[in-house]
Amino acid sequence: MDQEKEKTTAEFYERLKVELDMSNSWPAEYLFKFIVPSVDDNVVRVENAFDCMGAVIKTTKSKTGKFTSVSVDVQMKDAQEIIDKYIEVSVIEGIVSL
Repeated sequence: MDQEKEKTTAEFYERLKVELDMSNSWPAEYLFKFIVPSVDDNVVRVENAFDCMGAVIKTTKSKTGKFTSVSVDVQMKDAQEIIDKYIEVSVIEGIVSL
């Protein structure tokens, strides 16, 4: 089952890379949007993934405070760099990439 999930994930990122390359000329401004559980250091971990990149980061807590949305506006050099960032933050427990 893990192999099937890995295959599906790899196919998703391949399609995303093609779409990004078709719709952008590089380097380009890219807006990442994430939702993370408001526990532990989840928000800090997302922010740290974009440290020293000149990113503009905005966070908003949900009404209940259980979740935090994180928007990251940053200049990216190519589609692969975007995919690498998604993969980097995907290890954060409960993160949802929008």
